[in-house]
Amino acid sequence: MKNPIITIEREYGSGGSVIGKLVAEKLGIPFYNHEILEMASERLGVPVTKLEGAEESSPKSFLYTLLLNSNPARTMEDNLPVSDKIYITETQIIKELAQQGSCVIVGRCANWILRDNPNKFGVFAYAPKAFRLQYAQDTYHVPAKEIGTLLPKVDSRREKFYNINTGGNWHDKGNYTVCLNTARLGVENAVNLIVSAVQNMPDPQET
Repeated sequence: MKNPIITIEREYGSGGSVIGKLVAEKLGIPFYNHEILEMASERLGVPVTKLEGAEESSPKSFLYTLLLNSNPARTMEDNLPVSDKIYITETQIIKELAQQGSCVIVGRCANWILRDNPNKFGVFAYAPKAFRLQYAQDTYHVPAKEIGTLLPKVDSRREKFYNINTGGNWHDKGNYTVCLNTARLGVENAVNLIVSAVQNMPDPQET
């Protein structure tokens, strides 16, 4: 592929973010993760610290939005919950980044947002719970007494965020180009596999 857009969805503690960054470095292309939130913060004029907690929150129902809009003195944008404003803004940013050329984008439903982009290469990183518990302790330095509660909480939040915003299923392998068991592969092999696949796949314009 000449201009791959690599999107990575990942279970918490699977190493997806680290893998994405290393893939970007090997391919010499931009990497976007927290940077997208920072861009959204700038556009919305709201400090990053105030957006972080709402970024992967489940959006309110459409009925809730309509009820809020019963006040004609305020615009729909004013009435939208913060989580929806973030999602809309990040969606715009992700599409703009993809138009600029090859890159790696972690999370934020980029896999679905760019679903019609022929250059998209979707990755889902997963691993057994025991591996992820240990990885989170070693890499993120999460205390052992907290990780057992944190892991399912983050996974549930990410899954709900993806499913509600896309109408799809976060775990559906049909949504991705490859699904990688990072416990079996290890970070280095996962990175090499993605890089090799991207470099050897035929360009969509040539197929």
